[in-house]
Amino acid sequence: MRHSIKEYKAAHINPEKGFRIHLLVFVLANPIIWAVWFLTDTTYLWPVWQTGSWAIGLLFHYLGVYVFKKRNH
Repeated sequence: MRHSIKEYKAAHINPEKGFRIHLLVFVLANPIIWAVWFLTDTTYLWPVWQTGSWAIGLLFHYLGVYVFKKRNH
């Protein structure tokens, strides 16, 4: 499987695009994870740990891209 160099560089050149991809994967994957929990053993609420941890990572990604921007002088 070959990855396009142009696609690889686009995520590094455009951090906003990288964050949007991360957010999209988060929004699409979490309902699936919760559905798996709901359809299997619901005695322990394990998706809370996964969703919470991932949300913290997403928050730091957001802060790194939009709040603490690198300044090019």
